[in-house]
Amino acid sequence: MVAVMFVWISLQLGVMNFTDVAPGAMALFPNKGFISRLPADAGILGVGDFWITVASDEPALGKRLYAAGALIVLPAGLPGCFPLP
Repeated sequence: MVAVMFVWISLQLGVMNFTDVAPGAMALFPNKGFISRLPADAGILGVGDFWITVASDEPALGKRLYAAGALIVLPAGLPGCFPLP
């Protein structure tokens, strides 16, 4: 079970680092000031104690969230397991 979770999370991390298929992203464990460093085109969809969900129409959202200080970025808003254009 641990191996399955590791593979699943690794795939999700890969989606955010190498593709633009996800319309949004969830940044886990954002640090203080993260919101002020969000890209100007990113809209906040939700905020929790340990996460923030944002959306953007611009490419490379995952990389831009890492640049803003996110520790872990997972895709949000995907229509299914294999989103195809």
